[in-house]
Amino acid sequence: MRNILFCGNGKVFDGVLTCMLSILKRTEAKEPFCFYIFTMDVTRIKPEYTPISGRMIAFLEKTAKEYNSGNQVVSVDVTGLYEKWFGGCPNEDAYCSPYTLLRLLADLVPGMPDKLLYLDVDILFQRDIRLLYDIDVSSVEYAAARDHYGKYLINPRYINAGVLLLNMEEIKKNGLFARARKLIQTKKLVFADQSAIIRSTHSKKLLPQKFNDQKFLHKHTVVRHFSKRLFYLPYPHTANIKQWDVSSLHRIFHYYEFDDILYEYIYLKKRFLKEENLQ
Repeated sequence: MRNILFCGNGKVFDGVLTCMLSILKRTEAKEPFCFYIFTMDVTRIKPEYTPISGRMIAFLEKTAKEYNSGNQVVSVDVTGLYEKWFGGCPNEDAYCSPYTLLRLLADLVPGMPDKLLYLDVDILFQRDIRLLYDIDVSSVEYAAARDHYGKYLINPRYINAGVLLLNMEEIKKNGLFARARKLIQTKKLVFADQSAIIRSTHSKKLLPQKFNDQKFLHKHTVVRHFSKRLFYLPYPHTANIKQWDVSSLHRIFHYYEFDDILYEYIYLKKRFLKEENLQ
């Protein structure tokens, strides 16, 4: 079984659904997937910070099983762990939501597999996930690609933590996440979880950019990461266009390679909302 980790609340539903569909539609392997979703209730911070709903999880799993009856979608409520390690920490109000910190708890959750692919939800696979997942990470803590902007502005080896192929056995042995949690608890970091991971790393494998393309889509691209990017025309500005905004994907990026994935997403999202209204 290949194991994938997402983190978030109900707002990640569209991202998880589109990313999951891209994995299932672009991968020919018969081996099933287990999609873990770490979630939590931190409505004390914001009212909308509620866990992803059971109905969303059930719908995602039903969809996954239509591709392979062995596929699973597992929701893990880590509210208690979050409050113990990160409650009230200096990075709760970081540039992104506190849900990005949840991957740093993966070594504390019982039963997690030794090999785990963490993915941000604003990601689509253009090619078979096995090209990434089957990379050998037995001698390192994780594998990751360079950050498109960070490799120029910060350090040539600066990585983007939106795609992390994790060797959980090595992470536990070397204490990578334990060190990262301590940094999150004690220091205000510019990029919070990503900064903590980078500062705490003992060993990593640098991957080619095709495993986390944050700006362009090439024929060889395996993972297209729809993170915030810089546009120069008609004037220098940033935009945060996500894959579930299908019209913008067509109008601005002129991407049509994902249409089979996105049209199925549109159909499934309508079906989900209809089922919700009938409850």
